[in-house]
Amino acid sequence: MNKKIPMRQCVGCREMKPKRELIRVIRTAEDTVCIDTTGKKNGRGAYLCPNQECLDKAVKSKGLEHSLKMAVPKDIYTEFEKEII
Repeated sequence: MNKKIPMRQCVGCREMKPKRELIRVIRTAEDTVCIDTTGKKNGRGAYLCPNQECLDKAVKSKGLEHSLKMAVPKDIYTEFEKEII
């Protein structure tokens, strides 16, 4: 029997992809935004493909802000860029 693969939607390209292929950005209970490399931290999560095009689309469409329901600091975007290089 095949194990079910959890799928998540990228906030940049809006495509459904396996959770493992995406990078999770979370809003914690303290209203801080951080990149969750483990995928296990508590908080409201949004997912992004690990490439520049999806990051640019997410910035332009404010995809992360909508998903996390708060403003996302600029340093999160720069941290994300370092993560995908």
